[in-house]
Parts: sequence; structure tokens; C-alpha cells
Amino acid sequence: MNNLEKKYYDYLISENAKYNLTNITDEKEAMCKHFKDSYMLGEAFDLNSNISILDVGSGAGFPSIALKLKYPSIKVTIIEAMKKRCDFLESLVKILGLNDVTIICDRAENLKKLRESFDIVTARAVASMPILAEICSQFVKIGGYFAPLKGSNYLEEVNQSKNALSILGLKYEDAFEYNLIDEDGIDYGLRAIIKCKKIKSTDLKYPRAFSQIKKKSL
Repeated sequence: MNNLEKKYYDYLISENAKYNLTNITDEKEAMCKHFKDSYMLGEAFDLNSNISILDVGSGAGFPSIALKLKYPSIKVTIIEAMKKRCDFLESLVKILGLNDVTIICDRAENLKKLRESFDIVTARAVASMPILAEICSQFVKIGGYFAPLKGSNYLEEVNQSKNALSILGLKYEDAFEYNLIDEDGIDYGLRAIIKCKKIKSTDLKYPRAFSQIKKKSL
């Protein structure tokens, strides 16, 4: 870990009991499963410019805050519904001395004012693809990408999402696959970043209320 990663990790562990942020507390495991996994978005997309990234349901700040450490020119916005996690993130940003990071404490479905505002909209360990696509699609600029981080069963989720993606103005392009391997050679398995391009505006009736989304996905 470099100095900023260590500072991030130490603060995460010190506040974990208070905020219930992560089950991963071992330093090497956290470096791989949190930091390295987050950084892979920079392998899937060119982040060496001041592009805007929205992280929905960020929790402890992965992938977005970790990405900001590695790619300082990006502009990060986080939507997190839980107030205590927003408090943690606000403190973390100050401790790390980061600029161009905005934290919004609200449910994503309520934030129609942010429609089509971001180059990349991502999420990690939040919900299944059909649900996530409906929540996130409104925020993606035309020509931008909805790019969730998923596990080894990502193709199944993509197949389940075909109807939703079409309705929401998104087109599945491909997936950036990688195996998550730590510094000791331990392989935590296949991961993928799904790349769905925004090809037309999302109808204003989406997203629906979360209770409706959860009851019957598109």
C-alpha cells in the first residue's frame, strides 16, 4: 500500500465497527478485494482525464474514492442512501485531502435533477443487473457508460438484463474480464466490468419507485 491507501485502510478499519462498512479487515485481502478490484475500472476505461464518474451505493467508497486516489483528475460523485455511511465518506474525503468529490445522501431514484450528467455510472455489490440498470441508467450521458462491477456469473446477469437495457436506452457492448489475484498469488476468482453504452435518453418514467423495481424488474 502507498501512503494514501494506508491512510484510507487505517481509517476504514478504525471506523468499521461504528459504521458496518466491510467484512474484509485483513490488510492484504483489503488491498486486493477493495483497492485492486476498484482500480480495474481504470483498465476497462481511460480515466486519465477529467471525466465524471458516479458511484451508486458506494458504502465504504469503493470503487470511486479508491479510483480518485489513482486517477486524481477524475470528478467523483457518490450517491449513498445511508446517513452514517455518508458521514464516513465525508470524513474520509477530508482525511485524504481530495478535491472534486461530491457526496449526496439520498436514494438514487429521487435524484432526477442529475439525469444524463455523468460519463461513467458504476456500482459494486449493490443489486442485480436488471434492478441496477433501472436505478442507474437515468444518470448516464448519451455516449457514456453504465459500468457495474460484477462477479463470475456476470453473463447470466447480462442475459437477464437484455429487456431492461433496451427499454432504458442502454446497449451491452462487452465485458472487461479479469481474475482478482493478490500479491501472494491467491486467486479470488473471475470478475468483470460490464460495459453498457447509453445510446438514447432514458424515458422520464424511469426509474420507478424502488418498491416497484424490486417487485417486478423490467
